[in-house]
Amino acid sequence: MGKSDVIVVGAGTAGCMTAKTLAEAGLEVCLIDRKKKEEIGNKVCGDAIGRHHFDSLNLDYPSGKELERRMVGIMVHSPDMKTVVHVKGKGLHGFIVNRLLFGQRLLGDAINAGATLLESTQMVEPVIKDNFVTGVIVKDLRSKKNAKLNAQVVVDASGFSTVLRKKLPIEIGIETNVDPKDVAICYREIRELAEPIADPEFCAIFFNQKAAPGAYYWIFPEGEKKVNVGLGTSMSKGFPNPKNQLYNHVISQPLFNESSVTSGGGGQVPTRRPLDCMVGNGVIIVGDAACQANPIHGGGMGPSMMGGVLAGKTIIEAMERKDVSREGLWLYNARYMQSYGAKQAGLDVFRMFLQKLSDDDLDYGMKYRLVTGEDALKASLGEDLHLNITETTRRIFRGLRKISLLKELRHTASLLKKVKAYYNDYPTSPKDFDVWRKKAQDLFEQASG
Repeated sequence: MGKSDVIVVGAGTAGCMTAKTLAEAGLEVCLIDRKKKEEIGNKVCGDAIGRHHFDSLNLDYPSGKELERRMVGIMVHSPDMKTVVHVKGKGLHGFIVNRLLFGQRLLGDAINAGATLLESTQMVEPVIKDNFVTGVIVKDLRSKKNAKLNAQVVVDASGFSTVLRKKLPIEIGIETNVDPKDVAICYREIRELAEPIADPEFCAIFFNQKAAPGAYYWIFPEGEKKVNVGLGTSMSKGFPNPKNQLYNHVISQPLFNESSVTSGGGGQVPTRRPLDCMVGNGVIIVGDAACQANPIHGGGMGPSMMGGVLAGKTIIEAMERKDVSREGLWLYNARYMQSYGAKQAGLDVFRMFLQKLSDDDLDYGMKYRLVTGEDALKASLGEDLHLNITETTRRIFRGLRKISLLKELRHTASLLKKVKAYYNDYPTSPKDFDVWRKKAQDLFEQASG
């Protein structure tokens, strides 16, 4: 049996930032991960992260071998490939990182701050006593032996697999399941090209419902001739295999003639608003386990690190008050919603709108610049969605019998603004939560209808 102040399950971006924040405050932190220490950080990912996340968290920018390439923006391609919107600006300056080395840096920061790492250790189940999470049962993957670890607070940072959250009893008050339609399943490869890529400082995103239903495919430059290329599909009923789709629709393009595969792999990412409640008695959920990724592009490193820091600060304050109950940890919910969750909820509304569009609708919407590059940048950073609908545009779309698309887009922009405002007004105590959640559900039923 072991006793810590806090157990953090999962040493990804969220878990490492949580552990570092707690350890720096002098708390005894046990960080567990099923991988060997030297493999932590190696995962399937788009590898892109915005510079603003490093600025807001006071982290050093990637450098040396950790940095693959600096990025200045995104190029969004229409399904027919006739329209390309360049979305650039200070808010989209960022980095393509070596995912393993970046993960190792964050792990090293947590360990250097004082966290204890248990590598090759798998969480089996939570320990529940009097409706409080008081620890976890873990399995040493080398010795195959189980052990019980106790703590005042347990943090689930185990990623989309969320090995802890899924095993919590309903009485804890945290959602245990995520609807498959709110999940993207992806396959990506790192490839060496025969020729240098054009526009190497832009991440390229391609919308195409035939190739990537409910999501998109991407080509992110990592070097002069090296790219991260992948494809995601919504896990709605009857979704296709993303690897097959990538090979049939993307790798078959001339760009990849005579290219070679360095590595490949698949994964799943939640593409929705955060969980309505991310705390219970003695437990906090962070990162992908709490659905903290961006609903539009699935980027999760930045928000998960933010979630980890906010969770750490909230736990520190709760332990100072000697109250790690649901109510004592509640402020984490409100802090996350106000810092990123409200933007995420608004983007979830926009995701639902995009998933309802045909390729034809997307072609026309992009051709006539219903959303300009500048407005797309602002929307991606969580600002309201502004529309570029002129009288000329209305006449064109009326002639194309697509006036309903304009009406739906205007409704989406209005609902996005309303949802963001509602999430910014997240209740500061559990007593008002049930009423808040009911209205939130009603708002998203309007978005999905």
